[in-house]
Amino acid sequence: MEPDSPEDGDTAPQARALRSTVALDGDGSCIAEARRLAALFLARARTEYGLPVSARAMDLTQLVVSELVTNARKYAPGPVLMDLRIVDSLVEVEVWDSDPVLPVARAADAQRVGQHGLEIVRAVARGFEARREPVGKRITARIPLTDAPDGAKYPLVPPG
Repeated sequence: MEPDSPEDGDTAPQARALRSTVALDGDGSCIAEARRLAALFLARARTEYGLPVSARAMDLTQLVVSELVTNARKYAPGPVLMDLRIVDSLVEVEVWDSDPVLPVARAADAQRVGQHGLEIVRAVARGFEARREPVGKRITARIPLTDAPDGAKYPLVPPG
């Protein structure tokens, strides 16, 4: 994980964006590997860069990574790219895969077994975006690094 170069020449730590990008081969072990890499990324952000990262942020980031990489592996052939960035007070989890079909959250159904991944991601993320690329698609979820200052959790992302 190397900090990106500040664009305006400011070298203050807050002006840097921390980033880690990895290509995952798409086999069965890539989900666990992606979770491990996400945890290492946030641990390094905390220890090496002094950024506040709550236990909640660590857990939610690993959950989001797991769900997004699982979906990429399930629905798209070939490799998966995962990009982790810290921007301001958020960790951005971005996953690219080769399938151009954008995911659609299914209607809530307590009786349905499985296929709740996108619902989960949208519920825990502060922001969510899915966009087509010239090849494939890119899914981005944003998770706060800390809990809200008043101790309340950040609001759930509204459907839509």
